[in-house]
Amino acid sequence: MSEADQLKALRVRIDSLDERILDLISERARCAQEVARVKTASLAEGEEAVFYRPEREAWVLKHIMELNKGPLDNEEMARLFREIMSSCLALEQPLRVAYLGPEGTFSQAAALKHFGHSVISKPMAAIDEVFREVVAGAVSFGVVPVENSTEGAVNHTLDSFLEHDIVICGEVELRIHHHLLVGETTKTDRITRIYSHAQSLAQCRKWLDAHYPNVERVAVSSNADAAKRVKSEWNSAAIAGDMAAQLYGLSKLAEKIEDRPDNSTRFLIIGSQEVPPTGDDKTSIIVSMRNKPGALHELLMPFHSNGIDLTRIETRPSRSGKWTYVFFIDCMGHHQDPLIKDVLEKIGHEAVALKVLGSYPKAVL
Repeated sequence: MSEADQLKALRVRIDSLDERILDLISERARCAQEVARVKTASLAEGEEAVFYRPEREAWVLKHIMELNKGPLDNEEMARLFREIMSSCLALEQPLRVAYLGPEGTFSQAAALKHFGHSVISKPMAAIDEVFREVVAGAVSFGVVPVENSTEGAVNHTLDSFLEHDIVICGEVELRIHHHLLVGETTKTDRITRIYSHAQSLAQCRKWLDAHYPNVERVAVSSNADAAKRVKSEWNSAAIAGDMAAQLYGLSKLAEKIEDRPDNSTRFLIIGSQEVPPTGDDKTSIIVSMRNKPGALHELLMPFHSNGIDLTRIETRPSRSGKWTYVFFIDCMGHHQDPLIKDVLEKIGHEAVALKVLGSYPKAVL
């Protein structure tokens, strides 16, 4: 068989497969519509249906990755199914999700990675505004950065948890690539300032010291804001990611300039609904301890005794008094698990205050 005949046969086969895939996706979408009908029909008067179930979505993605036999890798296959689920969910009820804006930020990229592109994403000017939108019920969920592998905790997010009654419903990890971006009118040999978010400037500090040691570094509210400013200035550049570059029509003067190749940021999904256990969960808590010798030891000992893996511990000044602190702790497990319940009970006996922020599926993507 000639090469042309082989290609023709393969294309006919691909066309046939595409038609089958189309039929199956349409059938799945109709099932999603039926799920919405069943949920709505069983509601009491004034009750609202819950269409998005974080634990169910996490299970589906993990199940797909377990079944996957290639040649597409697990993460790529899971991303494809994420978009299918996002589109089907939009038929039931489009999700409204707030994130730290403006458009083109890594927070928006995290929101789309977690929820898919069929959600209605709403940019907010500050992290605290994302919290307020969720508390007010204006959006179903919010996406906020909580820690970076290079620069550590995002304190604005931690402080917002102290001020708002909110539930953590999920997490998403995003690999962060920073690029030096310029506009069409930028004179690249006469750059006098570089805009970016303070965290991004810190994540690229060594590269900037080596390549632009005498150029002013200007911290702005977001990387997308930095990219937007460069559009109208001939003597500036911005540090931002791919989304901002595409959105504002900028070109890359230098790519992947982050100092650490494993640079990643973890984002939390905040909402109002409790998430049932999945078997692979995390729990986040806030604890305030009495200011006395051995307080930290008393806080950590129950985790050690029960063999609970701590994944993060941070301290922030308490709002209740000078030189007093609260601890933010993440651990593996769900707060309904017997061992975690035992830990929380023991801590509760010694703590001034203890609040479970939420238990949620460990990041799949």
